[in-house]
Amino acid sequence: MPANQSYFATCARGLEPALAAELRELGASDVSPGRGGVAFGGDRATLYRANLWLRTAVRVLCPILDVPVTSPEELYDAVRGVDWSRYLTPEHTLAVDCNVRDSAITHSKYAALKTKDAICDQFMDRLGRRPSVDTETPMVGLNLHIHQEQAVLSLDSSGESLHKRGYRPILTKAPLNEALAAGLILLSGWRPDTPLVDPLCGSGTLCIEAAWLALRRPPGLTRKRFGFMGWMDFDIELWTELRDQARRDMLKQLPAVIAGSDLRGDAISFAKTNARTAGIGHLLRFDVKDIRDWRPPDGLPGTIICNPPYGERLGEERELRGLYQMLGKVLKERCRGWSAFVFTGNGRLARAVGLDVAERTHLCNGRIPCQLLRYTL
Repeated sequence: MPANQSYFATCARGLEPALAAELRELGASDVSPGRGGVAFGGDRATLYRANLWLRTAVRVLCPILDVPVTSPEELYDAVRGVDWSRYLTPEHTLAVDCNVRDSAITHSKYAALKTKDAICDQFMDRLGRRPSVDTETPMVGLNLHIHQEQAVLSLDSSGESLHKRGYRPILTKAPLNEALAAGLILLSGWRPDTPLVDPLCGSGTLCIEAAWLALRRPPGLTRKRFGFMGWMDFDIELWTELRDQARRDMLKQLPAVIAGSDLRGDAISFAKTNARTAGIGHLLRFDVKDIRDWRPPDGLPGTIICNPPYGERLGEERELRGLYQMLGKVLKERCRGWSAFVFTGNGRLARAVGLDVAERTHLCNGRIPCQLLRYTL
């Protein structure tokens, strides 16, 4: 692979500015935000750093083919035209992940199959042997994205989605995924030397992501495997050096308080378990507390951030109106000088907070269109 390469990091819609800022901080070149991700350039160390450090990315792709296609046959011919001996051998296992949008090629599984066939047929013609398929943990994972008449085929350097940090084995109801939680914190502009509190913390994801950020702990630090580890040019010495340096640079203590509370005892129990699994159980504080009894910690003000329930089912919205009203009352009466952020997928409930919105950022939580609302108190 060339010394300097073009890459594309994918993310949830709305997080592109936060991801672009992360990439610039990592020293990536030609950082260019797009729809659902950010293009950037860099060497092999940049690629490894991106997988180790990016908090808002889902995966980091290395495009190797970008062609117009109007049929499965054209796709097959284009893929077969790539010299696959540069990327894998018959001893490798592979898998093709595909998504198709607004295209004459309508079936993603069929497009993935044609891609796999083109690669394997080339190996059979040249060597009489071919790589086998392993959909679970392939040595080389490929990502095929077809939008309208353009197909982009990339090596997937991440493997399993980067949002899976490994500290959250139990998924509570309506979880906020880790990459989105980190994105909300970065978009809030919170400074790690000031307090951060979540009065509706659920399983603690916002607090844990904030703590990792404050401690300068890369989210990929304890991950066992990345996609690039199965590539022919994997440089284990470079990877080990980057990971070990990150470990040495981590802080041992939080610069300021990070705390969460929730009315539900089971949620707080999950939050404490997740924090322990994340290696920071001794640094975070989680309490069982009703929002009506909640107060921010004494001392210098910081950031309040929460993700209250959205009331997606009929009847739930009526019950939740009181929660949003109480949240607004508490913020107004007890949190002067703090910055407050509410992330919600329900505009009607958001209005029940009853405070003037200083700024709104449009995002998605899965398929739900959401807003991050900032209030100046």
